[in-house]
Amino acid sequence: MIGLVLLGTFFCLLLLKVPVAASMGLATFAGILSMGFKISVFATVFYAAIAKYTLLAIPFFILAGVIMDYAGISSRLIDFANACVGHRRGGLAVVTVIVACFFAAISGSGPATVAAIGGVLIPAMSRQGYDRNFATALVASSGGIGMIIPPSIPFIIYAMLAEVSVGTMFMAGMIPGLLFGVFFAVSALICLRNDKNIVQQERMPADVRWRAFRDALWAIMMPVIILGGIYGGIFTPTEAAGVAVVYGLFVGVFIYREIKIKQLWRLCVDAAVSSAVIMFIMGCAGSFTWILTTSGVATQFTKALISLTQSDALMLLVITVIFLVAGCFVDSASGFYLLLPILLPIIKDMNYSLIAFGVVATANFAIGQVTPPVGSNLFVACNIANITMKALVAKVWPFIIAGVICLLAITYFPRIILFLPSVMGMKIQ
Repeated sequence: MIGLVLLGTFFCLLLLKVPVAASMGLATFAGILSMGFKISVFATVFYAAIAKYTLLAIPFFILAGVIMDYAGISSRLIDFANACVGHRRGGLAVVTVIVACFFAAISGSGPATVAAIGGVLIPAMSRQGYDRNFATALVASSGGIGMIIPPSIPFIIYAMLAEVSVGTMFMAGMIPGLLFGVFFAVSALICLRNDKNIVQQERMPADVRWRAFRDALWAIMMPVIILGGIYGGIFTPTEAAGVAVVYGLFVGVFIYREIKIKQLWRLCVDAAVSSAVIMFIMGCAGSFTWILTTSGVATQFTKALISLTQSDALMLLVITVIFLVAGCFVDSASGFYLLLPILLPIIKDMNYSLIAFGVVATANFAIGQVTPPVGSNLFVACNIANITMKALVAKVWPFIIAGVICLLAITYFPRIILFLPSVMGMKIQ
């Protein structure tokens, strides 16, 4: 009965187009009342869901990403990548993927990556004869890499819920993130192989490439400092987020000199709004997870899933489909809180690495960011390019297919994910 009230309220609110976080929060209210608890329990559970030391890294990484965007980091990364490979056929498409990988290692967010690189790359690709809808689809798809390449905000959330190391999650995401970049780049080149409208630019002289590298060096060093500090034992992932903020301010104010003192207030407001949205989602989702677990609904769903098949390979496929479908409708934070109480016991029973599963689950949501109807990257890209969602969706499918192929590869061959953590001697439970 409680499960019917809880899930019935949640899905009815979703059908009424109530935001996912609010739907979870209101469904939790209904569940609390149906179980006979005092309504004040909600406030306690909401606070407990976000009062975690590990989560301090999220607002800091968001602030660091906003700072680097204001500092003109994306334009310098684009200039450097363009100077290196822009002269090749389809070079700007490859530049888009490369820059997305670099900026992903700064922002940790898919929509932030799309917003940072889309405003420069979409017009640049259009001027060189690329179809504008295709260029927008590529930027939106490449932005999903921001969730997989460390530092990744979804990794932090997953690590907290699954009780695994954030640092190990960061290391495990490196190869899969780059692999997704390779798949997207190859998919783009295949789509462009017969396009006669593309205008190839001339090869840049060595001195121009050197200047582009010199200008981008401070940006390139940021992920090196963050990840090097974490794996070198100099600071924790949470402390690394604070270091990223200080480094970003130093570069933006004193090196590139594009951040003015009067901009600091606007910059902090932008970061605070983004952080507040994520924390609100996590508070509501955490409350929903608590009521799912307390009422026994999560356990019932777990038993029902286990009864479907005894094959681990088939179960992995079922779980992948569940995550892919969920990713079409909810963000990664909400999805983790909603699904992990049900799926983690199954993953543990299969003896599948929790680290590998975290990367696989995050990759599912990365694909979900570019999958209709709720793909957040699609909406950001549409606003930047000023095109319709219908036109964008028609061009994004090759990248969704490439992403799913890559996803299946890392799902069924988890050694791809666990290779670097194993080499580093990390625990890969």
